[in-house]
Amino acid sequence: MKIEKGTWVRIHDIVMEPSERAPQVPDDTKEVPLEMWIKGFLREEDVKVGDVVSVETITGRIVTGTLVEINPYYDHDFGRCVPELLKIGLQLKEILWGGQSDVK
Repeated sequence: MKIEKGTWVRIHDIVMEPSERAPQVPDDTKEVPLEMWIKGFLREEDVKVGDVVSVETITGRIVTGTLVEINPYYDHDFGRCVPELLKIGLQLKEILWGGQSDVK
């Protein structure tokens, strides 16, 4: 699938190999490369996932990396609802501002 210029994409690149990491970096960090994941607008015509491309970020920077995703989006969440936290919020409001709540 060819991707058109101007498409919102995510790229990836290795900024530093483990051997290039600073000596004061924790041992578990030294074992892995420093990676870059950036989103931006594709600057090339007719490329495909896996190609090395450049993008222009929202802030106007031009960055090069391997194209990994088309139209990326946030897919994380903050977990399941915790009913106790909902009640704590209402109780806190009552304590701080004297608001009354029917929820106990």
